[in-house]
Amino acid sequence: MAFIAGAGATNVDLLYENMPKIPDVGEEVYTDRFSLQLGGGLPATLINLGRLGIDAKIATELGKDIFSEFAKTKFTENRVQPINLYKGSGIPLNITSAIILKEDRSFITYGKGSIEPDDKAKEDFYNISKGAKICLMAPGGFLDVYKKLKSEGTIMVLDMGWDEELTFEKYSELFAVADYYTPNQKEALAITGCSNAKDAAYELKKYFDKVVVKVDKDGCIGIDGADYFFCPSLKQYKNVDSTGAGDAFLAGFVYGLFYNYPLKDCIEFGNITGGKAVTAVGALSAYVNEKELLELKSKAF
Repeated sequence: MAFIAGAGATNVDLLYENMPKIPDVGEEVYTDRFSLQLGGGLPATLINLGRLGIDAKIATELGKDIFSEFAKTKFTENRVQPINLYKGSGIPLNITSAIILKEDRSFITYGKGSIEPDDKAKEDFYNISKGAKICLMAPGGFLDVYKKLKSEGTIMVLDMGWDEELTFEKYSELFAVADYYTPNQKEALAITGCSNAKDAAYELKKYFDKVVVKVDKDGCIGIDGADYFFCPSLKQYKNVDSTGAGDAFLAGFVYGLFYNYPLKDCIEFGNITGGKAVTAVGALSAYVNEKELLELKSKAF
């Protein structure tokens, strides 16, 4: 059975919403809105894909703590099979407390950010990913696994967060493996040195046959062969919280790739899933299932 795979650290978010203020030292402030959720990143994309009916596997680090148990439950509820790479006795997740004010937010995070895999972890990731139709890539220590999967015919999709040193030279080996790269506008401008998103997209065309550049709330640029196009965002989605929007966009985009849709359709799927994600607080609060996605696609574009 076809599936999608990826490796990444698991993030758990403790969301304190509707906060009247950030407490000063020695103060305690109460709120009437709280939720415990999985956070953003590659795990969120895989969960969104599971919600769209696609089986997924994730190599991640999980312990025996209550947060890891919560994460395991959420993965399995959403068709994502977790493979544990962690052998220690501590808490290997990233845990963020988010204080959400009316106009801003503050974060406190415990954790190390990303997985630092040893040879056994790389072997375990390869074993669960072998035969995947698509593998989600991220910077880190799994480059050799990505190369091997690519050589075996797996479609490789690269998405990564902001880096002050974002250059082609620094990430050349990842770009050489990736079939698709999905930067946002800020990332595309930084890595290409261009002053606008359209020029950046054409610069990326030198490296990728098919180009995707997310233009924030406005929509997404695509280049497919000689065809340049722009897919606007859906106007019915009102932004409440942009956390996880990029992860959700990627899920819709990869859904299209999984079912062999043309690039423009893949981007339109991504605009739907990414747009829906911003309508509620948290990376995974608001989403569409497969039926809703296809209905919206048929009506919106």
